[in-house]
Amino acid sequence: MIGRLNHIAIAVPDLAAAAALYRDTLGAKVSAPADLPEHGVTTVFVELENSKIELLHPLGDNSAIAKYLERSPDGGMHHICFEVTDIIAARDQLRAEGARVLGNGEPRNGAHGKPVLFLHPKDFCGTLIEIEQI
Repeated sequence: MIGRLNHIAIAVPDLAAAAALYRDTLGAKVSAPADLPEHGVTTVFVELENSKIELLHPLGDNSAIAKYLERSPDGGMHHICFEVTDIIAARDQLRAEGARVLGNGEPRNGAHGKPVLFLHPKDFCGTLIEIEQI
């Protein structure tokens, strides 16, 4: 069902410093910051040859990333995103297997403008999983 790894998301307390670390220290191509108010985050994508790293910073006080950083002030891995070709079919299959889909269970547009869903971390070895339709 899942396709390739799309990205690994890392919550960061200082987006500019994190972007500079990947750009200047590791020599990676780094996107400009993009605000996603509907998700309560500002993102920067680190472009890799075979995948991406998404740097997440809170946008607003009600951001889930702000809550994450309260628990982990230094930041850390937030989620892993896998590609799927049909997000509704994937959702239905995952539910049939007992996986819990977070939110209302309906896809919404993610950082790439494509439909996404998140799966409960307790169902996947403590890791928050995002699926994105390609």
